[in-house]
Amino acid sequence: MNLYVKSLHLIFVITWFAGLFYIVRLFVYQIEANDKPSPEREILLKQYKIMTYRLWYIITWPSAILASFFAFWLLYEVPDLVKADFFQIKLVFVFLLYLYHLKCHQMYKQLQNDQFKYTSNFMRIWNEGATIILFAVVFLIIAQSTINWIYGVIGIISFSILIMLGFKFYKRLREKNKS
Repeated sequence: MNLYVKSLHLIFVITWFAGLFYIVRLFVYQIEANDKPSPEREILLKQYKIMTYRLWYIITWPSAILASFFAFWLLYEVPDLVKADFFQIKLVFVFLLYLYHLKCHQMYKQLQNDQFKYTSNFMRIWNEGATIILFAVVFLIIAQSTINWIYGVIGIISFSILIMLGFKFYKRLREKNKS
């Protein structure tokens, strides 16, 4: 396998995930800025729109496209990889990542048009979706075993429960500090 192509694929996967992690954090800040009094609200919203635009179209989308390009290149070089059970499961998670990305794009467009359909708390939970997919893909690629992926799925579910508990704990702390 071409190690340069594999390296480029990994680099763009990392920058793609970085973009997905950060864009949702910016959504949180943008939603919270909408609740601020004027003129602070208008100043913040204008700045967040610029930041999300640059992140989305200069980093996240190009990274997604380039990660996919190099993935297809790798599959062209090693077509039998698709036959491996662990890889087929990985492809399911990659498909979920594309759906997550497209949903983020929809949210991005709504916020750019000042349509606030989600709460900041929802966005904090939504932000963990990419984390769960990242964990699943990394463990599938490293373990490369159909039996181990079952333990991985159990681990992902456990990890998701811990994230939700941590989120509830953090929310209580924030509410306590506000009062």
